Amino acid sequence: MRLGDRGLTTLTRREVARQIAVVPQETHLAFEYSALEIVLMGRHPHLGLFTVEGPEDLRIAHEAMTATGTAALADRPFDQLSGGEKQRVVIAAALAQVAFPKSTSVAPSVALLLDEPTASLDLGYQLEVSTLLTTLNREHGVTMAISTHDLNLAAAICRELILMRDGRVLATGPTNEVLTPDNVRRLYDVEADVHVHEETGHITVVPVRRINA
Repeated sequence: MRLGDRGLTTLTRREVARQIAVVPQETHLAFEYSALEIVLMGRHPHLGLFTVEGPEDLRIAHEAMTATGTAALADRPFDQLSGGEKQRVVIAAALAQVAFPKSTSVAPSVALLLDEPTASLDLGYQLEVSTLLTTLNREHGVTMAISTHDLNLAAAICRELILMRDGRVLATGPTNEVLTPDNVRRLYDVEADVHVHEETGHITVVPVRRINA
């Protein structure tokens, strides 16, 4: 496997962390931190031993918070934020992690790996986070790989899909070719209505009935 023009095995963990950031499903903290402090933690791969964040790191953190619509939350305690606000702050930390000094955006050839980014969020926050991810991809050039069970989320923001079951790949390719009633049946043992939503233009998956084993 390669990251940019180099093989992964030739890169140190710090070098990989400067180009790939992970956004977990949930974030739990042992201590109280502000939203800005959480975002600044993303700068760790760029700091030397026993060094602390400097003005450039602070600038990048503020840029990441602006890009994710969390700038107004900078001084708020993280544990007092709503679910959607927390997830946007964690995404901002991931952006700060893969941003290089003297840049105005994330570095080229970087990626965010997101694990169920809208899980446990209500519909409003789900829409908020999915819209943010789409914006980061289209306007900031952020490459993303998303692990999710939510087919409607995948249909709304992903151009390419890989459907997997029991560790095996069932189908892969463009979203509109992969997300079919037959593939949904093979994936979840569910009969589903799969159609394009008129207003959004996205494929929508509506489960109809469970297939008896």
